Amino acid sequence: MKIGFIGLGTMGGNAAKNLKRAGFDLAVHDLRPEAASDLIAMGATWSASPRAMIDSVDVVVSMVFGPAHCEAVLTGANGLIHGNCTGKVWIDMTTSSPFTMRKLAVEFEAAGGHAVDAPVTGSVDAAIRGDMPMFVGGDDAVIERVRPVIEAMGELRKVGAYGNGYVAKLVNNQLWKIHAAAIGEAMVTAKLAGLDPLTWWEVMKGGAADSFVLSHDVPSIFAGHYDPSFPIALCLKDLGLIKELMDNTGTTNTLTAATHERFREAERRYGAQAGEMTVCKVIEDDAGIDLRVVGDWVKPWEVTHA
Repeated sequence: MKIGFIGLGTMGGNAAKNLKRAGFDLAVHDLRPEAASDLIAMGATWSASPRAMIDSVDVVVSMVFGPAHCEAVLTGANGLIHGNCTGKVWIDMTTSSPFTMRKLAVEFEAAGGHAVDAPVTGSVDAAIRGDMPMFVGGDDAVIERVRPVIEAMGELRKVGAYGNGYVAKLVNNQLWKIHAAAIGEAMVTAKLAGLDPLTWWEVMKGGAADSFVLSHDVPSIFAGHYDPSFPIALCLKDLGLIKELMDNTGTTNTLTAATHERFREAERRYGAQAGEMTVCKVIEDDAGIDLRVVGDWVKPWEVTHA
């Protein structure tokens, strides 16, 4: 199979590199041509547009910012839909709206193609290693056809019909964001009550309160950079999609709404490009304390590169 990859941001660029390392013939495209320089140096070829790409590949993988960008990839002036879609597979890894994406999938399939959704979770270091969990929805036969492509980038987790991948990703991020916000309150409370932050973190891990966020992301608070690999702007985009999902299902969203507002406050104070864990810095600053811990808190994605 020849693969095309659209969207070479922090996560997408690393996923594309893993496809190239796995030996796939790879074509790439991004709104910023300079984002492709590393991949071209690895032997990938440049496609001028999604339309030009689909004419020359068997499978297109996309990982862009959100629903509007997915629509542009498919139905824009130079979108996939205007090329030869017959028999081609479109794997979208974007965190997006299941409602929008199900409509786009119908259009792609009407043009002769097959759509698979495979949004990812994890972190930049997981994208670099190629082991990020992927929530994969679609026809089983099509998924099996592209399994080698998916498994070159991460761990395939089937979730049923097309669109369920987006649902799984959004409720995954719902829990992630709520826990990230709650960690700030817990850390500050513990310190004000006399418990050292590093001791707090060590004794929380492995217990009932543990999570990926606690184990993986708290060191970014200790280091004081609050994880710039995932900015507040992306958190707010995800929270907006989560709100849309909850509004459509009529689900009570008290905790999620409070978390959304906490992230908005982090954006107001520290800017849209501040790291995701600045949601904890809001509580830290309000309390007038510092959660920094002296130590060699190496960024996880730098450990991977070492």
